[in-house]
Amino acid sequence: MTVLPTIRLQPQRHKRIAAGHPWIYSNEIVMNGAAKALSPGSLVDFLSADGAFLGRGTYNPHTLIAGRILTQNVTQAVDQNFFAYKISTALKLREQLCREPYYRLIHAEGDGLPGLIIDRFGPQLSVQLNTAGMDALWPDIKQALIAVLQPDSIVLHNESSVRTLEGLERVVQLDHGSITGPIAVQENGLTYFADLVGGQKTGWYFDQRDNHALMARFAVGRTLLDLYTHAGGFALLAAKSGATQVTGIDSSEPALTLARQAAVHNKLDQICAWHKADVYEYLEQQAGTRAKYDIVIADPPPFVKSRKDIAAGARGYRKLARLSAMVTAPGGLLYIASCSHNMDLARLTAEVALGLNEARRSGQIIYTTFAAADHPVHPHLPESAYLKGLVIRLD
Repeated sequence: MTVLPTIRLQPQRHKRIAAGHPWIYSNEIVMNGAAKALSPGSLVDFLSADGAFLGRGTYNPHTLIAGRILTQNVTQAVDQNFFAYKISTALKLREQLCREPYYRLIHAEGDGLPGLIIDRFGPQLSVQLNTAGMDALWPDIKQALIAVLQPDSIVLHNESSVRTLEGLERVVQLDHGSITGPIAVQENGLTYFADLVGGQKTGWYFDQRDNHALMARFAVGRTLLDLYTHAGGFALLAAKSGATQVTGIDSSEPALTLARQAAVHNKLDQICAWHKADVYEYLEQQAGTRAKYDIVIADPPPFVKSRKDIAAGARGYRKLARLSAMVTAPGGLLYIASCSHNMDLARLTAEVALGLNEARRSGQIIYTTFAAADHPVHPHLPESAYLKGLVIRLD
């Protein structure tokens, strides 16, 4: 096995890592000349102040999270075989969790691979390399994916703002095989469509799979408004499940085109309406006409992208709750979600409560939701449970 550079931690700064935490912060490291000179993404061995092996992983001298542990087994090499084992292990779990091969296959720290996201769309894969370490290790990861899954195509969705912090270029590119146009996505017995090259994130939001099904249970004989509908995740399943009318709102015309395509494909277009609009403006207009929907879904993009955005983001969730409540029928349901990991559940609940009060509505939280099980949470990183939502029955 290749001898790797070593990074030594400061005295008494090793205990959290020894207990299983996957991150090492820059202020925990002896940042000497050798440590500063290593290239971002270097594979290294991390040692305690007295020289004991703590783990093997990637290192970036220019970021706050400087080290990310991949293995604490001193005899385990981080190579193609390592990634093939990790991917195979993750695959076995997903095959137990999901009936069809459409899911999050690798969920970063939750699957022991910090900085790596892989979504599977049958024979197609969509990948995010969010750290310099995973970017540098991509050749081994790619070969492992090909060996384990034999995919028809692999798209690199490397446009996350996190890559800028890591000193990486932001780009989307086809890296293996071929792909033409939108692809079909099978979820909850319905066919959706996703654009793996031009779409948002990795092309689809598998994290809401279970919540799509949850809200569809209540849709029989009712109307539903799906705000930030993207490609129709909540709206289309509600329509299939017996809703009398569904309306999807999004500011992205390409996303709405995918929703319309799926509505036609599933023969649901007669009860689906899609509108390109700003959500706040649409809600204010609907409230002005006293329009009411039996179910309102408010699943926005992240309002809080960093800690400095918490106050502004909190106001955003409060406003969204207020406006959404104003168009929810008495006895109806409001589902409001946050995918901002910096907005914890307690703060989200508090802001939603304030928003309901401003709308002069009261209600009951009947469900608290999280991401689907193919998005496992690292036990030492509660913040990796980024998605949370509230289902509220309004009086």
